[in-house]
Amino acid sequence: MCHPSWRRARIAAQRLSDFARLRRVRDRIDREYAQPLNVEALARDANMSAGHLSRQFRLAYGQSPYAYLMARRIERAVALLRHGDLSVAEVCFAVGCSSELRRGNPAVQGREETPPPSLGMSVVHGR
Repeated sequence: MCHPSWRRARIAAQRLSDFARLRRVRDRIDREYAQPLNVEALARDANMSAGHLSRQFRLAYGQSPYAYLMARRIERAVALLRHGDLSVAEVCFAVGCSSELRRGNPAVQGREETPPPSLGMSVVHGR
């Protein structure tokens, strides 16, 4: 039987190892945010199950891996839109999000975008 302090040391070492893997996952999301990423692939590369990765990532960083990825994509999209050289659809594709602006999408056919006067943001209205 192990000494109780050895058990605590092993648990602490495992937590440090998990945190190092979580940091590598976070760094990969930061580097490859424009690539198609999913939790299963990130977990496989970190030698964790998808559920364990999601739970541990949320505990360490306060949000799920998907939420963290989308936050990075939104930050980059905002920066690209402020620069002003690209259209909204081009920015969506540049940051790895699929665009609903594609021609033939029944969800957006027959709709036009008009900015509400108080918000200065686009809202989709049906005709």
